[in-house]
Amino acid sequence: MTITRRRFMGWMGAAAVGSLVPGAARGARLDKQFSGHRDSPGVLHDITRCIGCRRCEAACNRVQELGSPDRPFDDLTVLDQSRRTHHQAFTVVNRYAPATADMATAGFRGGNTQPAVGQEAPVFVKTQCNHCLDPACASACFVKAFKKKGTGAVVYDESLCVGCRYCMIACPFNIPTYEYDQPLTPRIRKCDLCHQRQLAGLPPGCVADCPKEALTFAPRNALLDIARRRIGEHPGRYIPHIYGEHEMGGTSWLYLSGVPFGAVGMNERLGNLPASAFTANVLETVPIIVGLWPVLLTGIYAISRRKDAAAEQERQAAVAAVAAEAEARAREQLAELKKTHMAEKEAAAKKAVEKALAEAASKGAAPEA
Repeated sequence: MTITRRRFMGWMGAAAVGSLVPGAARGARLDKQFSGHRDSPGVLHDITRCIGCRRCEAACNRVQELGSPDRPFDDLTVLDQSRRTHHQAFTVVNRYAPATADMATAGFRGGNTQPAVGQEAPVFVKTQCNHCLDPACASACFVKAFKKKGTGAVVYDESLCVGCRYCMIACPFNIPTYEYDQPLTPRIRKCDLCHQRQLAGLPPGCVADCPKEALTFAPRNALLDIARRRIGEHPGRYIPHIYGEHEMGGTSWLYLSGVPFGAVGMNERLGNLPASAFTANVLETVPIIVGLWPVLLTGIYAISRRKDAAAEQERQAAVAAVAAEAEARAREQLAELKKTHMAEKEAAAKKAVEKALAEAASKGAAPEA
């Protein structure tokens, strides 16, 4: 089908009218809090039990087939610096100085995880996707590449992703990362709560390999009961707050801590409203953009295909012209070679005749003996 400017603009106009009709853009909006899977499985991370061994990191890389890092997982000197998740590390453990000591003077350098004399023990925190009940990444993704599953996982479908990276901007926990080193097929990368392992009846890899039971895998309501019981039984050990119970509408990854969450790099000012409460109004003000996006991509694709076809025709015509010119030039050169060859043969024959005549004449003129 020939794609003309008039036809393409017609498609754009039709999409614009559809987007402006009341309710037409509802499919692109997530203007209601997601209410499903609220008792789906999740993980409770008891920070007071974590020893910073990084076995959860090793398990994650193994299960997700992320390969080995530049420095082995038993090298605890990596804890000397704060790290964040990236496309080859879906979870990281960070070490924090106790609330009563400064990191620079607590004696935690060189991989030493023991506190200095008179100081409290360091605090270790595992960081990964928190798998929000109403995910910010999903509410910001207009092609629905992110979905909350019954396993509690927020999963990503790379076949739908258009690479806009709005999910990275929307995430309040700064988790999704982009494969900048893959220019042709980049993906958004993050923890998926071992979704496939769960479907096979297995817990997440990090939970299975934790040696101190700092990670507990269970339905979210059961995790909340466990957390409340621990707080009630050990009031001096825990801050009376379950991080993730209400933050951003709630998350499937929950935390217990013996120090303020703000002291271990966690945002305590997120509020309890889900991300969709903020993104829905924004999407509603630009329905034409959301409505026209697929049409725009289709038009660009069609025009690109037409340009590619025209370029291919031009290339073939150019190749044919060059071939014809080369053939004509070869024929001319062959004709010149034949002409030169015939001239050389005629000259050689003429020279041979002249030589024979000269020899005959010289013999006829010789005196008799």
